[in-house]
Amino acid sequence: MKEFLREIGVIARCLDSISNIEFKELGLSKGQYLYLVRICENHGIIPDKLAEMIKVDRTTASRAIKKLEEQGLIEKKNDLENKKIKRLYPTKKGEEIYPFLNREDEHSNKVALSGFSEDEKDDIYKLLQRVRKNVESDWEIVKKGNKRSY
Repeated sequence: MKEFLREIGVIARCLDSISNIEFKELGLSKGQYLYLVRICENHGIIPDKLAEMIKVDRTTASRAIKKLEEQGLIEKKNDLENKKIKRLYPTKKGEEIYPFLNREDEHSNKVALSGFSEDEKDDIYKLLQRVRKNVESDWEIVKKGNKRSY
């Protein structure tokens, strides 16, 4: 059997390492850029939804959110209807960084997919979405404290 997930893991770690090095000058480390990008793209997102989107636990998301707040890149605001709900928004400083993060993402996609036809790119995207959906079902099971059956 081919080791598909190892290949995906290597790709993810390479890109994450590159991003962490390149974004260090912005004060972003250990994947914080992922949170900032998602908040910039989803103004008013709640922390639980952000954690689910990135596929991390609440505690990990909470730490990253706190650091981004301390850096002045995001802010929490009360929901207008339910004061218990905190919504996340990028600050002006966060919005100014976003285009740089987005350009890096576009560049990484371009490099990763160089030499592929448009049809091949579409196929890869569709296949990876299917892989993600398959894995997400196990993620949901384990996240709820259950064990997968092997």
